Amino acid sequence: MYKIILLLVLFKLFFIPVAQADFVDVVANIKLSVVGIGTHTPTNSPQNTLHGTGFVIGNGQYIVTNDHVLPKMLDEKLLQKMAVFIGSGKNAKVRDAEIIATSSLYDLAILKISGKPLPAMKLSDSKMYPDGTAIAFTGFPIGAVLGLYPVTHRGIISSNTPTIIPALSAEKITVKMLKRMKNPYLVYQLDATAYPGNSGSAMYDKKNGEVLGIINKVFVQSTKESAMSTPSGITYAIPVKYLHEMLSENNIELN
Repeated sequence: MYKIILLLVLFKLFFIPVAQADFVDVVANIKLSVVGIGTHTPTNSPQNTLHGTGFVIGNGQYIVTNDHVLPKMLDEKLLQKMAVFIGSGKNAKVRDAEIIATSSLYDLAILKISGKPLPAMKLSDSKMYPDGTAIAFTGFPIGAVLGLYPVTHRGIISSNTPTIIPALSAEKITVKMLKRMKNPYLVYQLDATAYPGNSGSAMYDKKNGEVLGIINKVFVQSTKESAMSTPSGITYAIPVKYLHEMLSENNIELN
């Protein structure tokens, strides 16, 4: 009996803290690759507006985010530019960004930034990962009101599910929905709640930090305004296999 108790105590002392320490290291490394996506308007105050999250891949100059995060129009009269925000806290720096490729179907975008390369995240292979896989994602759930402070959420893959989301009524069905119903593809449904600013965050393997997918939407059950105070949404992520397809189609090599 005493031997069993001793073994349990030793297990808690040596094994559980090691697992926690490993995840702490993973998150610390991931945060170096997390960036903000938005606009820089030198004639405005504030000059910077954050729209979502992105992450660095490849040679340190390619950024992945959601297509819907990109600004739809830029005001040339105000000298407005699309920007990638790097660094942390209130000392974030602005990098110019060029759109390399977009996919409205998969809600993905690949950008290229100027300047010194940043630490890059490693992409997993193109297989679909099973339900129960432990994951995490790091991004800017409430934007950058107080500065760039990445926030990490963790959970599991709850389901491999088709992209179709039922409309509340027949009037709500769009042409885009009808097209997707004909050829749905699988995405990940998660048990961790994301917020609007998390769009474009890398969803990664909790053990090794490899990117498994990209957070792209939250199906909010009430209103967007109440999502922050009473989160009730279901989070979805685009599998990384579709990012691999985009990289191949646009001849982008990661090494």
